[in-house]
Amino acid sequence: RQHGLAHDVLTGLLAVVVASPCTAPFMGVAIAGALAGPPLTGLVVFAALGVGLAAPYVLLAFSPALASHLPRPGAWMDYLRQFLAFPLLGTCVWLLWVATVEGGATTVLLLCSGMVCLAFAAWVYGIAQKRQRHMGHSRSCTALYGVALLGLLGAMALLPALQQQAAQQPGTATALPNGTEAFSQKRLDALHAASKPVFVDMTAAWCITCLVNERVALNTDATKAAMTRYGVTVLRGDWTRRDPAITAFLHAHGRDGVPFYLFVPAQGDAVVLPQILTQGLVLRTITPKP
Repeated sequence: RQHGLAHDVLTGLLAVVVASPCTAPFMGVAIAGALAGPPLTGLVVFAALGVGLAAPYVLLAFSPALASHLPRPGAWMDYLRQFLAFPLLGTCVWLLWVATVEGGATTVLLLCSGMVCLAFAAWVYGIAQKRQRHMGHSRSCTALYGVALLGLLGAMALLPALQQQAAQQPGTATALPNGTEAFSQKRLDALHAASKPVFVDMTAAWCITCLVNERVALNTDATKAAMTRYGVTVLRGDWTRRDPAITAFLHAHGRDGVPFYLFVPAQGDAVVLPQILTQGLVLRTITPKP
């Protein structure tokens, strides 16, 4: 309820804290690049993210007249707020699929049970807030807050069971396509010693960038045909569960996450491909040089 520089800074900080988790599926490449590069590069990347978050406020601060072109507050704000819940619900579905891959059907049951507990807690908390706003604080409000807290604790109580269930399941990101082998350092060394070209694909079920690259660049008919034509063996590593061997391989190449693509030709130096692939880039990389 106060104003001033400190208030404005803390308000901006709160906006970043609230908004940033929603950008996680889209910021993976930028954050991975920031962490994998030198410190200065990381600072520049995170500074650019901060500038992007602050840009609307900065523009309005330097040109208040722009505010007159913004839509006036009204009922549309409630509808927009409700509409924006659907992308988050879609993210929940995607994460539920990832959890299914990692932990199996029992994990889905535990997660859905926890979501029901959270929904119940939020519903009761909303009722308590409404009663307190119209009737003032009372014992019934205190009781409702207590029930909401029990719902929250019930959801949290399922976390140890979720962790135990995930530890018991092997889990794989996706089934390996035809002509693709599971990655191992031993297999990579054997193929390289035999002078055979190898394409290493490090992926994870929760990596949206990986899934898009597979669809548009790696699992296309043209790419598969070229891999067969040039005798390229594809080794795919599943980092969905943070496999230690794959983690060591990534660190050896200066990376802290996926996607990671490496082409080891029959002769010559290995080539690290960018995190965003195109079919043309992959074809140019694996085509033998004259």
